Amino acid sequence: MNNRLYGNLIFELSHPGRRGYSLPNNEFGHYELPEAMRRNEDAQLPECDELTVIRHYTNLSANNFGVNNGFYPLGSCTMKYNPIINEEVAAMPQFAALHPLQSEQTCQGALQVYYEMQKSLAAITGLSEFTLNPFAGAHGELTGLMIIRAYHQSRGDMKRTKVIVPDSAHGTNPASAAVCGLEIVEVKSTADGVVDTEDLRGLLDDTVAAMMMTNPNTLGLFECKIPEIQQLVHECGGLMYYDGANLNPMLGVCRPGDMGFDVMHINLHKTFSTPHGGGGPGSGPVGVRKGLEQFLPVPKVAKDGDTYKIVGCDEGNIHVGEFFGNFAVMMRAYAYILSLGKEHIRMVGPLATLNANYVKESLKDVYALPIPTVCKHEFVFDGLKDKSTGVTTMDVAKRLLDYGYHAPTIYFPLLFHEAMMIEPTESESKETIDAFIEVLRLIADEAKNNPEEVKTAPHNTPVGRVDDVLAAKHPILTWKQMNQ
Repeated sequence: MNNRLYGNLIFELSHPGRRGYSLPNNEFGHYELPEAMRRNEDAQLPECDELTVIRHYTNLSANNFGVNNGFYPLGSCTMKYNPIINEEVAAMPQFAALHPLQSEQTCQGALQVYYEMQKSLAAITGLSEFTLNPFAGAHGELTGLMIIRAYHQSRGDMKRTKVIVPDSAHGTNPASAAVCGLEIVEVKSTADGVVDTEDLRGLLDDTVAAMMMTNPNTLGLFECKIPEIQQLVHECGGLMYYDGANLNPMLGVCRPGDMGFDVMHINLHKTFSTPHGGGGPGSGPVGVRKGLEQFLPVPKVAKDGDTYKIVGCDEGNIHVGEFFGNFAVMMRAYAYILSLGKEHIRMVGPLATLNANYVKESLKDVYALPIPTVCKHEFVFDGLKDKSTGVTTMDVAKRLLDYGYHAPTIYFPLLFHEAMMIEPTESESKETIDAFIEVLRLIADEAKNNPEEVKTAPHNTPVGRVDDVLAAKHPILTWKQMNQ
C-alpha cells in the first residue's frame, strides 16, 4: 500500500491548484459580503483532485472497526449486530423527515411508535410505565434517581439522601448519584462476586433513598440474593434501582419488576441492537413500578381512543429533555422487538449466556478465572494464567488487533488487577467464537514462547503501540502545517 496516499492526512496530500470540482458560470451577479463577515485571510483548505479524495476517505473508512466487519467482544457494553431492517425502518422518510415542533395530528404514526414502545418495554421488564425521553444510559440513571428523590420529597421524607452502590458497579452509578446531589455509600462484594448482604445490613437506616444494582453484575454473575436484598431495602423505606446495562441475558428469563425493583433504566443501544459506537447515539428509557408513574418526566405520550396526544408539557414534573429523546434509536429498537416477537425474544438471554460460558470454559486452562461459577452474558479473566511471562492484559488486547479482533474490555471491573471482560452476545456463530478462542490460545502460547512479540504489539495496524501516558498528558488535537 502506498502510504503517501493512504497513511497521510488529507492536508498532506494537498497540492496548490488541484481541484475536484468545477462550478457553473455565475449568473446572479457579484455581491460583496459585509466586511464583518469576511475572513482576514483565505481558509486553509486542502486542494486535492476528486480521485485522491475518494481513495483517501475510502481507505480511511476501512480502518474503522465495528460489528459489521468483525467480532466485537466488548464486555459490559453488549455490542451486538444491528440488523439492516432496523436501519431501513428508521430511515423511512415518514419518520426521518419529521420535525419535533409539528402538530400532533401530522405525526400520529410516530407518537404511536413511542406509545407502543413504552408498552413493549413495560411488558419485557414487568414494570408499569416507561419514559423514552432520556438520551443515554447515564442520563437514564440520573432520571431514575431524580424520580426516587421526587418520590421521597413528596412524602416529606427529606432526610433520605444516601444511595447504596455495590463495589462492582458501573462507574456511572456513583457519578449519577453525585450529580443528583445524593451521597454514595459503597457495599462490598463477597469472594463469590455478589453483594455481601451482611455488609449491606450495617448500611441500612432511615437516610437511605435507594440501592442501585446491576444484574447480572459487572462480573457477569446473577445476583442470587436479590429477594433478600430488596426486602431489606424496602423495610428501611428505600427504593430499589435496577441498572439495566446488562439486561441482555435476562431477556426471556426473568423481569426486574418481578424481582421487586421500583425503578430501572434500559440501554436501548445495547440490549435492543442499535448502533452506539464512537460515543453515541444512545437512549436510556426509564421505567417505574405501579404507584410511581406520576413522577416520570414530561412530556409524555398518551392514548385517547384512537388518537395519540402529547401531555404534561406544562406540569411541574421532572424535565430531562424538551422533546422525546433519540427517536431514530427508538425506531431501530422497536423494529428489533417486532422482528423477534415475544416468542423469539425469549431466546436472546439463553443464547447470550451459552456463548459466554462456552468461551469461558474453552480458555480457563490458559487464562486465570478468578470466579469459576456459571456466568451469564459476560465473564472476567484475570489476565494470563502464567504470570511469569510478564505479558499483561494490555499486551494481549493489543495483540488481538493484529489478528483482526477488537479487544474486549480491559482493566474493568477494578476487582481484579489484570481484568479482561469478554461478552460475545447471542448474535455470534459458533464458528466465529471458535476462531476467537483459537486466537486467544495462540496469544497465550506466544506469551510463553515469544513474549516480546506480544509485548510490542500491534504490528499490523496503521498505528503501532503508542505511549498511552504521553497521549493522555499531551494530546495533539489539531493539525498544524509544518514549515517546509
